[in-house]
Amino acid sequence: MEAFFEFLWSASAILLVILVLLHSPKGDGLAAISGQAQLFASPKSAEQNLNRLTWTVATLFLSISVVLGAGWLSTGAGQ
Repeated sequence: MEAFFEFLWSASAILLVILVLLHSPKGDGLAAISGQAQLFASPKSAEQNLNRLTWTVATLFLSISVVLGAGWLSTGAGQ
């Protein structure tokens, strides 16, 4: 079980880095990546969805960090 959470933690960390890099400080966001923003209704909604996804992944990453750091998944056999 602990190995699954470690994999999920690593995957969420990589995804979080990618999502943060997709953000643009000037509000361009996904529009700067070869017209990808045309898939959404507007660039503003694309940024809003990107923000929601980033916050969700960040919350998942921090929650798993607390669980793994506290040792709540350890069975005690290896200690």
